[in-house]
Amino acid sequence: MSYTGRHSDAASADSDLLDAARDWAADDPDPRTRAELLDVVDVAAAGGPGAEAALADLADRFSGMLEFGTAGLRGAIGAGPSRMNRSVVIRAAAGLTATIAADQATRAGAEEGGSPFAPADVPVVVIGYDARHGSDVFARDTAAVVTAAGGRAMVLPRTLPTPVLAFATPWTGADAGVMVTASHNPPQDNGYKVYLHDGSQIVPPVDAEIAGHIAAIRRTADVPLAEDGWVTLDEGVVDAYLDAITSLVPAGSPRDVRIVHTALHGVGTETVTAALARAGFPEPVLVAEQAEPDPDFPTVAFPNPEEDGALDLALAAARGADADVLIANDPDADRCAVAVPSPDVEGGWRLLRGDELGALLGSHLIMRGVPQGHAFACSIVSSRLLAAMCAGVGVRHEETLTGFKWISKVDRLAYGYEEALGYCVAPQWVKDKDGVSAALLVAEHVAILKAHGRTLLDVLDDLHREYGVHATDSFSVRVERVEQVAPIMQRLRTAPPAAVAGVEVTRWDDLADGVDGLPPTDALRWYLADGSRVIVRPSGTEPKLKVYLEAVEQVRGDDLVGARSVADERLAALRADLTALTAL
Repeated sequence: MSYTGRHSDAASADSDLLDAARDWAADDPDPRTRAELLDVVDVAAAGGPGAEAALADLADRFSGMLEFGTAGLRGAIGAGPSRMNRSVVIRAAAGLTATIAADQATRAGAEEGGSPFAPADVPVVVIGYDARHGSDVFARDTAAVVTAAGGRAMVLPRTLPTPVLAFATPWTGADAGVMVTASHNPPQDNGYKVYLHDGSQIVPPVDAEIAGHIAAIRRTADVPLAEDGWVTLDEGVVDAYLDAITSLVPAGSPRDVRIVHTALHGVGTETVTAALARAGFPEPVLVAEQAEPDPDFPTVAFPNPEEDGALDLALAAARGADADVLIANDPDADRCAVAVPSPDVEGGWRLLRGDELGALLGSHLIMRGVPQGHAFACSIVSSRLLAAMCAGVGVRHEETLTGFKWISKVDRLAYGYEEALGYCVAPQWVKDKDGVSAALLVAEHVAILKAHGRTLLDVLDDLHREYGVHATDSFSVRVERVEQVAPIMQRLRTAPPAAVAGVEVTRWDDLADGVDGLPPTDALRWYLADGSRVIVRPSGTEPKLKVYLEAVEQVRGDDLVGARSVADERLAALRADLTALTAL
């Protein structure tokens, strides 16, 4: 649905754009976004000083329909087809419902299925939502679409973390689950994630099938909406989730641990504190300024625990509370970040990198025992330390594309993680990253170590001594528009460097061609002669390019400090070169 550049005559193109905006506004069921769009149209049509900016705004809003992919939908809230709004969500819900119905019809006429959706007489969808602007409205619209189409819709009882929805999808027997959230995106964004009947995220070709049904919808007004008729689930679904994940922490293990927790203005506080209490841990100290949901995220620039400054308040609280560990969740609580006391760093606390926590959780689960034939997994952008650990103890390890939609598909998965603070520690219950169950295992691990006079950093030292220092870093090249990323990727494809940081590149992988049995994806991977690795890929959810770096150095003569120094120097040199190579 692109209206720009349709005529060489600029006036005609502007007229088409204004007509398209008026048509969209007339079809918009939300009076607020309808008025928002018509205000821009009025300024553009008036031809005054603000007309040029208004036309550019409209061109951006009508640059195309917000694309439905394997991450579902995610974008800025606002009027127009390339924004998150009721029109776009209603169409997405109709596309999902039509896909399930078509799938059921196809299976009914065939002897064998092979479908991603569970068998049912009518489409059954369970719906969750977080506390972002518009999430409750988008959830209600989804329920109205499913119900009007003859399906059954079940809505979670209140704002809840994404992992509860992922759990609820198979627990309720639904064909699919929908979670309205933009996770850790900025406050102006919202999103729409779709899960299959087993609680895993959709993968191709299901996303394309849903997108096809969405594209067939001419007008939002053509989609029927029920006034009522859906079910609001009671607290039983939350209790079932808490019972499941707290069973991960066996009774009798140590519980003496002082925890500081922040939800970063998201929906995690109530569920995390309930999980800790049910498992027998002391009540955590909450970062009061960030404990309650607030869709404006007033104390942080970005509500992402990976971002600089996001945990400043939490770290101050941890120091004041003399805590053993700081646990942070992102706004929908599917990610988990951890910081620990460290006298060697300024401020006395150190935030663990996602890869470090991934290795520590893996080590904890290995010590507890991995069922025969089960596997650990991580994404291609994550550290290779987990693979080395698995090789050392005889546990099967698999590498997947980025995203838990791929990690969750690993056969007999026992544990999976991704460096962006995502950890799947209970795939039998939640086939997705889950910051709540991860928090429970962190609490248990810290308590056990504390009882023996040790810390997470001591375990990390042990792992580096045995398997080598695996130092990782990542950075993002933020752009104004997604379209600005492609030229950078093309430049790196057509003229890849022969050396990075003065070290020869010995292998170039263009993952768009499919490498090592992985499905094709838009990413580049280079291996260097000293064992370092570089991966460059576009973000799947934000307008930015992401760069992942890893340097590996074996520890010789128990000189852990020296090995880390060498690895850090390599990492800094890699970052300097890649910053230049990926510049706009």
